[in-house]
Order: sequence, then C-alpha cells, then structure tokens
Amino acid sequence: MPAKTGTRVRPFGMADKVGYAFGDFGNDFTFMLSSMFMMKFYTDVMGVAPAVVGSLMMAARFVDAVTDVTMGQIVDRSRPGPGGKFKPWIRRMCGPLGISAFLIFQSGLAGMPMGVKVVWMFVTYLLWGSIFYTAVNIPYGSMASAVSADPDHRAQLSTYRNIGATLASLVIGTGTPVFAYITVGGATVLSGPRMTVIAGIFAACGILCHLVCCSLVTERVAIPQNTSRLNVISMIKSIAANRALLGIIAAAIMLLLGMLGMTGMAPYVFPVYYNSGRAQALSSLTSNLAVLLICAPLAARIAAKVGKRELSAVSCLASAAVWLLCLLVHPSSAAVFLAFYTLSYVGMGMFNTVIWAMITDVIDDAEVKNGVREDGTIYAVYSFARKLGQALSSGMIGGLLTAIGYDSAVAADPSAYPQILEQVFRLSCLIPAIGLTAVGAALWLIYPLGKARVEANVAELAKRRERKS
Repeated sequence: MPAKTGTRVRPFGMADKVGYAFGDFGNDFTFMLSSMFMMKFYTDVMGVAPAVVGSLMMAARFVDAVTDVTMGQIVDRSRPGPGGKFKPWIRRMCGPLGISAFLIFQSGLAGMPMGVKVVWMFVTYLLWGSIFYTAVNIPYGSMASAVSADPDHRAQLSTYRNIGATLASLVIGTGTPVFAYITVGGATVLSGPRMTVIAGIFAACGILCHLVCCSLVTERVAIPQNTSRLNVISMIKSIAANRALLGIIAAAIMLLLGMLGMTGMAPYVFPVYYNSGRAQALSSLTSNLAVLLICAPLAARIAAKVGKRELSAVSCLASAAVWLLCLLVHPSSAAVFLAFYTLSYVGMGMFNTVIWAMITDVIDDAEVKNGVREDGTIYAVYSFARKLGQALSSGMIGGLLTAIGYDSAVAADPSAYPQILEQVFRLSCLIPAIGLTAVGAALWLIYPLGKARVEANVAELAKRRERKS
C-alpha cells in the first residue's frame, strides 16, 4: 500500500539505497567514535580508571531499557505526516544528537577534579546514547519497513546500511588515529585537544548525513498507527515468547562483544603493544575495505542461496578460528597482526551485511504469529540489545584492563611494563574469539529463522495482504 494515496510515488531505487546508507553513516559518526575512542580518551587524557569508564557506560544501559522501548512505542503510535512516519523524528533529533556527542570529548576539563570529570562523562554519555541516539536510531531502523514491502528491496537496504556503517568506520577508524595521536618521549599518545576538534567535525558530518538520508529516502508503504491500549505485561510476555527475537538479540550482543572488543582493544594493542598509531589507522582501512569489496557484493547473494542464518553462523565461527590461530602464532610484527585482524573482519562483515534484513524477518515472523505488526517496538528491543552489547563490551574491556594493571602510566612508558603488554595482546585475541564463537552458537541453537521458514513467512504475508486489498 503506498504511503500517499492519489499521488504518484517514486518507485524504489538507488536514491533510497544511497539515502539509507547515509542514515547509518550519520549514526555511526557518533556511535563508532564512542565505541573506538571514548574509553581511550577518558583513561589516557582525562585520567579516569578504565573500570570506572566501563561501569558508567554499563549503568547507562539500564536507562536504555526504558528509553529504547518507550521510543519504539512512540514511533508505533505516531500518526504518519506528509513526510512519512519515521523521517520527521530523524530531522528533529539529529541536531541534539551531534551536539551531545561533541560534548563527550571535552579535553578542556582534564584539569578539573575527578568527580567533575566522572559526572560530566556520565551525563553527556547518557544524553547522547540513551536519549538522542535512541530518538534517531529507532525511527531510522524502523523506516526500512516503510520504504518497501519487497523482501529483496529490504535486503538491499540492509546491504547499503552496512555500506554506510563501513564507510563511517573507515573514515573514523582510519582518519582519527592519523590526526589524534602524537609522539611524546618516544611513546604514541592520544592528544586531548585534537580529539575535541575531531569530535566536533564528526558531529557536524553526522547531522549532514541524516539530513541527506531524509532528503533521498521515500516512505512509500503505509505503516498504520498502533491505537491499541498499551499493556506492558502483555508486551513483555510477547517478547519473551518470541524465539526469533531472543535469538537475534543473543547473537547481536555476542557479536558486539566480539567486534567492539576488537575495535575497543585496537587503541591499546596497536599504539601500546606494537607502538604504532599508524597500524591502528591501517587496521580500520584494510578491514573496512575488505567489507566493502568482499562482503557488500557477496553477502546478499550467498544468503539468497544458503540462507542468512546459515551464512552468518558459519562466517562468525570462521572469524573466531582466525583469532585463535593469531593467539597461537603470536606475531611480533604489527603487519602480521593486522593481517589476522582484517581476515577476521571479513567473517563478521558477512553477518553485519545481512543482519538488518534479519530484523525484518523477525518482524515478519511476529506478524505471522500474532497478526500485529510492531516494527518500532521490535526494533527498539533489538536496538537496546545492541547498546547493551556495546556497554558490556566497554565494561568488560575496562574491567579487564584494570585487572591486568593498565593505566595512564603504561600508556606513557609501555616498555617498562612488559607483562602488562603481554596481557594486552592476549585480551586482543581472546575477546573476539570467545564472542564470535558465541554468535555462531546463538544462531544455530536459538534463532529459528532458516531459509525455508523465512520464505514461508513472506509467502503467508503476501497472501494476507492480497486478501485485504
């Protein structure tokens, strides 16, 4: 059903795909910056203990348990306007999102008392992640259902969304180390003032990308306003009984523990263990190029033949095997470690390329069972799970770094702490190996939507819509 009756609606095409890619490009200008550099910024520049940073990031996720689902309900219950049901939210909230992300990285506060720095970190991180990121990301993710009802089109949107995320990771992961690291006394250290400038530039770029997304994407499928009375207990029971949603949530949390464990440890293993900020920049360049050149063109095609679940499980298990091999080889060269890093990223990239199409499969499955379509609510629950995975990753990295004795003194003079450096290397291999193994297990043992069931659900929903039309 077209979103606007009586008017000619532009057919689904390249503008939608490119616009949707720009949407996740905008999201990840702040998400990737926080994932890759917030822990490093607050430990090395602001002098906050890693465990404190990780704990506060984890605590913020309890707020997300409320804000994510609340935003999902707001989206489901909002009335579509002339610009659609989802795009108006992105336009309204992308500005505050960029500003709050910039406020996180204020190196001018480095000389303030520790209590002030901790409170500033917590408040700004809460505003960014729990309020404004939620207010943009939930409508953005839910919008895929309104762009097209065709499952092939949605798979293409998922691919282009991953391309947008990969480009953001490429820009942030490659560009930031080049400009943010400086050499002090032979050690590679992070410059606080440079990080503040970089955060401001990326915030502005994120806002621009969101506006481009709203300009190019067309909502052409009418998603009706949910006017049913909200029953929280019934909603919780429905979520708890949704095996497909629980399976994709478990896989997503484990994926983020593995993937963000890799990117989160990169600012420690490359500049500290291998004493090379340039290698960190190259790791982002090579891994993201591998995703763009290998995963983006191949993942959807392979998934169409063997199934999205099947492809994702096998590729993540293969990535875990790469890290176990790296642990055994124990490369002394940053270049060899970089090769392992890039190869592992290809496996994760396969899952990341199709995961957003898997969410629409979950939404379809719930509609087949319950007769009600709740794009916003289901996506909100999944979004909360992803942010929980992000926080758990930060908390895990912060706690483990503190446990092995890492602090700003190690960053300033790494050669004086060889035992700590060895533990940094081991964590860099073990965290993604364990996380990615768990992803494969969750997809095989919990997530039920294999290729045959997905195709059956699509056929069933097509029949129901034909009967209604």
